[in-house]
Amino acid sequence: ADTMKIVRDNTYGALGQNGESDWDGMVGELIREEADIAIAPLTITSSREKVIDFTKPFMTQGISIMIKRPVKQNPGAFSFMSPLSEEIWLSIVFAYVGVSIVLFLVSRFSPYEWRVVENYSKNTVQNDFTICNSLWFTLGAFMQQGIDLCPKSLSGRIVGSVWWSFTLILISSYTANLAAFLTVERMITPIKSVDDLAKQTEVEYGILAGGSTMEFFARSKIPVYNRMWEFMTSRKHVFAETQEEGIERVRTSKGKYAFLLESVRNDYTNERLPCDTMKIGQNLNTNGYGVATPRGSPLK
Repeated sequence: ADTMKIVRDNTYGALGQNGESDWDGMVGELIREEADIAIAPLTITSSREKVIDFTKPFMTQGISIMIKRPVKQNPGAFSFMSPLSEEIWLSIVFAYVGVSIVLFLVSRFSPYEWRVVENYSKNTVQNDFTICNSLWFTLGAFMQQGIDLCPKSLSGRIVGSVWWSFTLILISSYTANLAAFLTVERMITPIKSVDDLAKQTEVEYGILAGGSTMEFFARSKIPVYNRMWEFMTSRKHVFAETQEEGIERVRTSKGKYAFLLESVRNDYTNERLPCDTMKIGQNLNTNGYGVATPRGSPLK
């Protein structure tokens, strides 16, 4: 009677270091004739075709990149501060206080800012630009709101004109960016292609340890893939023992890990709950899935 079993080492089959006959997984069991047929999403590669036979491909796929889907964030109570960085906001506060103090000082030293107030008992000299009024004048200009208080001296008007020019440019830039930050749902994907992935080191990436994907990178002659292979082999922890392990690492790494796997499994995973992964870029290659048998088997 025909029997079905799961391959002992739970791998598809990768070439070892002891020659063409040193295969593990499904391919190894077929070579040793421990199995008559291997029914699985087994990728057809040139090295595997040298030792086993394949049927015609029943599905075409390729190596693709899986990353964690960026989290959509709704505008919060302080979203109005998003168009400018914290450093810029802090600089604005310092500039506001600094200009107010300068305006207060130049008003103190300029005789044009002093006026005589006539009273019944005696006449007094008064300056409208107190420290509070100076802060109020600067704030009104920043908020694009006019006030009755204006400097009369040349030095005071120069300070006010410089501050008005500064606020005009700043408010115009801020207003132009605010609408985009509040109305457009921003989903920034740090990696958009395999070239972006290879050029950086902040986001780690890995593959399944053993199998056709690992063989593809190990034997590739393309400089980009060679550089990626060197990166992965220098960081052994990026390799995953199973595809489930690699996918789970993508989900828990907070966007700092990308997993390269077959596009069919990538698309399948992305459509299933919790739907927190996504495929980016084009496939790195094109291969087919086939049913495998030992060389010369009549079952082909």
